[in-house]
Amino acid sequence: MKIIAVLPAYNAQKTLEKTVRDIPAGSVDEIILVDDASQDATVEVSRKLGLTTIAHEKNLGYGGNQKTCYTEALRRGADIVIMIHPDYQYDARLTPYMTGLIAAGVCDVVCGNRIRTRVEALEGGMPLYKYFCNRALTLMENLLSGQNLGEWHSGLRAYSRRVLETVPWERNSDDFVFDQQFLIQAACCGFRMGDIPVAVRYFPEASSINFKRGVVYGLSTLLLLVQYLLHRIGLVRFALLTPKSR
Repeated sequence: MKIIAVLPAYNAQKTLEKTVRDIPAGSVDEIILVDDASQDATVEVSRKLGLTTIAHEKNLGYGGNQKTCYTEALRRGADIVIMIHPDYQYDARLTPYMTGLIAAGVCDVVCGNRIRTRVEALEGGMPLYKYFCNRALTLMENLLSGQNLGEWHSGLRAYSRRVLETVPWERNSDDFVFDQQFLIQAACCGFRMGDIPVAVRYFPEASSINFKRGVVYGLSTLLLLVQYLLHRIGLVRFALLTPKSR
């Protein structure tokens, strides 16, 4: 199986090399970095490291960046795609374990779970309000979708090619709620979802949305859950939640 790591990057100059060095040798066949019009030397560092580098001429947003990532990974023949944030917030050493669950046919989607325990999450620097919002939204998402993920809001994810060819992610938001839309879409399509524990890393260089954008993200997630519920009971059909025609 061809495994490709995609790195959606924005101002990751200081952390990119550390992230790449943590990806175990031989665990991926190619690394694609998509730079979303960074204002630092992310592109230069990426090319120096020998990564396949794509640079957006203008900022398309976090979701818009991922759309380029997955389009390019599929074009290059990926059977499994793992998304790793190049800001060093997630432990890239988990790459072979996450992709291995997909390669073995155990899961179609694998997420990193930063909340193994409350103490560990908070000691890792997760703000208290984010912890409680994460727990509340994850509980609702699990109840409505019938899943049992430890966390729905991690940015460390691995997907099979079949997932990327079925889920209509091209319709998703270009903002941060893209991730939630993708998981709800995967659940709606009946894919097998699982997770593994990953350390929490909050530090100045790690990207994080501010409180205002966090509120928008939370409200967008709640709206998405309403849409999902209406879609599942057949009252309203949403193109966002309908598998792509193949």
